[in-house]
Amino acid sequence: MKLYGGIDLHSNNVVIVVLDEQGVIKARKRINNELHQILLFLSSFKSNLVGLVVESTFNWYWLVDGLMEADHQVHLANTTAIQQYSGLKHVDDNSDAQWLAEMLRLGILPEGYIYPKGQRAARDLMRKRMQLVQQSTSNLLSIQGLYQRHLSYKLSNNKIKQLSHEQVARDFSVPNVVLAVNSNLAVMHCLKGHIKGIEKTLLAQVILAPEFQRLTSMDGIGDILALTIMLETGDMKRFKKVGDYASYCRCIRGAKYSNGKKKGNTNAKNGNRYLAWAYVEAANFAIRYNQTIKRYYQRKAAKTNQIIAIKTVAHKLARACFYVLRDQVPFEVGKAFC
Repeated sequence: MKLYGGIDLHSNNVVIVVLDEQGVIKARKRINNELHQILLFLSSFKSNLVGLVVESTFNWYWLVDGLMEADHQVHLANTTAIQQYSGLKHVDDNSDAQWLAEMLRLGILPEGYIYPKGQRAARDLMRKRMQLVQQSTSNLLSIQGLYQRHLSYKLSNNKIKQLSHEQVARDFSVPNVVLAVNSNLAVMHCLKGHIKGIEKTLLAQVILAPEFQRLTSMDGIGDILALTIMLETGDMKRFKKVGDYASYCRCIRGAKYSNGKKKGNTNAKNGNRYLAWAYVEAANFAIRYNQTIKRYYQRKAAKTNQIIAIKTVAHKLARACFYVLRDQVPFEVGKAFC
């Protein structure tokens, strides 16, 4: 008899439900987050278990790794793509775990990608770099806002990065404003040092795979962005079509249509937000260094606005990267930005 398991994972406990082929509950239990106890509970069903579904929550690493090492067939549920069963009047942890198992039994489970264990630490460190870069940008924009608010003058990014405490004291007569700007500068410089340290470590530890080497030949993508794209993309074979990859990079807006009319939007959180950020960064660099891409961006911005235009360039780059990676062909800017 085939059995299907669903595990609703929380910060301190799990709820496990085991179903048979007819969807009848054979076992259900709440267990503390102790791998030994979880494996002990599952041991009596192991020979008949077709698979176990675990939610892709913030803390899934230890559980998925432990189950896989114990030779369980594990499926990672894509929580942003799961639609809760609308026929339930009362929803709780038990019903959540049951629904995970039920989707596996019915063959309708939206699965997430179980990223290889050995590469997760490097990927997570790259994500930490992105977080620090965003914080640095936030401080830079804060300084820019202070100059505009008090002096009606917009400093460029480069000039802000070159500011000294002496220059700030000359620019502002109010001590509190001087302190505010200097505080932002201090945080920016601190973050810059840590960002450089992370980059140095990653470049020493992670080797850009041969199939991803071609990315560095594209305007806007250097070693760090190429590493980011490689670490976040994983196995390229899991994307059957270019649209699948562009959607995963959050370059395509979801929408609901009925009878040819738009009825609303789908979940905007589907996909990889780190890849979305990487391609927007690449787009910003590309319009600086490639005249063809810059002209395309300017035409698009004239018809819409700068935000839509830069996201359109990011979408084009993501699609181009798909073909470069899948077919191992050189990047041709004329084809991507015609």
